[in-house]
Amino acid sequence: MKQEQVKELLLQSLEHEKCGIEVYQTALQCVLNDDLKEEFKKYLEQTQTHVQVLTEVCLACNIDPDTQTPGRGIVRMMGESLVQAMRKAGAAGKPEAAEIVACECVVLAETKDHLDWELIGQVAERFEGEQKADLQAAYEQVEDQEDEHLYHSRGWCRELWMQSMGMQAILPPPEERKQVKSAIEAARAQKGAGR
Repeated sequence: MKQEQVKELLLQSLEHEKCGIEVYQTALQCVLNDDLKEEFKKYLEQTQTHVQVLTEVCLACNIDPDTQTPGRGIVRMMGESLVQAMRKAGAAGKPEAAEIVACECVVLAETKDHLDWELIGQVAERFEGEQKADLQAAYEQVEDQEDEHLYHSRGWCRELWMQSMGMQAILPPPEERKQVKSAIEAARAQKGAGR
């Protein structure tokens, strides 16, 4: 395995989780639905824990968690762009539209998070020794939460869009009600929503 790329993955993942804190803090300023607000508060707390977990993983892998790389800078710029998009939507004076933008930004951020943790799981399977155990423990602690963040947020985004168009919306979304943790479960929940 190319250790330099593993290091890059871990540093970018850490940066993305750090950006995720600001993404959730900003999204919470745009959210109107009380159930979604509670969901995003929970995800914010979990994201703060993910930063700690990844910092510890970096240290266990002898990586300085403050190391800056060009890729890490790009990840930071993408996170800042999501925050700026939400702020602009919030300032536009259409709260329902800002809520949808916030949900979309969360989905975009969580898509990257989900990929990062999937890759960390792949790396953990191939590592050896103490680092393998550290990576595997981090992956097992976080992966189910990342699944929930992605699939539930996608459901919220879809249903808020449907509501905004005057269509029948299910709030909280089926993914939330059924506590889905995989793409297959999310598809089943959406299909079984009975519209």
